[in-house]
Order: sequence, then C-alpha cells, then structure tokens
Amino acid sequence: MPKLIKRGQIVDDPWQRVDPDANANATGEHQILSLEQWLQLPEKSGRAVQLEPGQAPSPLFEHLDQIPLVAVYFPVFTDGRGFSYGRELREHGYKGELRASGHFLREQLSYLHRCGFDAFLMEDEPSLEEALPRLADFSEYYQASIDQPLPLFRRRG
Repeated sequence: MPKLIKRGQIVDDPWQRVDPDANANATGEHQILSLEQWLQLPEKSGRAVQLEPGQAPSPLFEHLDQIPLVAVYFPVFTDGRGFSYGRELREHGYKGELRASGHFLREQLSYLHRCGFDAFLMEDEPSLEEALPRLADFSEYYQASIDQPLPLFRRRG
C-alpha cells in the first residue's frame, strides 16, 4: 500500500486512482475519480475526485459537504494553479481531505499547507521521512492565509 503524509504523519494510503476511461458507476470504495467521471455520477455523495491543471474547482462547490477527498494533481513543481485550487476549496467551506499529488517539491509543503492542503502524495515516496519536517519550516508568517486568517500585525495586537 502506498504511503503519504496526512495531517503531519506518514500513513498508508487506502485510496486508488481510477482509470479515467473506466465507468465511474462500476468503481468501488476508496477510489479517486477524474472530474469527468465524478460529474457523470447521479449520486456523488462519498465519492472522491481529482482535479487536473486547468480544471477549476467550481463544479465541486455545491457538493463540498459530500466529498471525502479532493486530490489536486501537480504535473510539474512550477505549475502553481493547484495552490489556488486548494485555497478556493477551503474558502468555499471544504472540510474534507485536500490532497496534493504529483510533482511538487518537499520545500513547497509548508506553502501547500498554508493554502489548505492537509495530505501530500509525493512521487518520490522514499523521501517522505525527509519531507515531513518541511511542514514546520517556519514558526511564524507575516501574511494571512487559509491556515492563519490574521496577518502577524493583527495577531500581535
């Protein structure tokens, strides 16, 4: 079973990505559907979805309370759209697991977390132990973000 970082710990990943050409209605539990598959489902409750670059999260907004996992795929570490997708989902009230997957650097974990991501499925699984401390790279931030809505000057009083 693959491993990932979730809420600050290395854990087994029970979710599997479904072949994008498969029939979404025939898939089982703990499977991550493509956005197209997910949109075709008559009953979306309890079904996970993956967003690819260029697929805005807006189609998910009216169903956020029913989705247990949203995975955002990063094709290369220089593609920053996923950061915005994470922030948008959290700003619209998404409370479930928000997972970054694909090609991102462990140096980006802290920034991804600030945008609302709480799970990280890295391409280079053996580096999970080395990546875990990167979530605590900074003890304080000046700017407001999803994980700290007040800027530093407001927190200091």
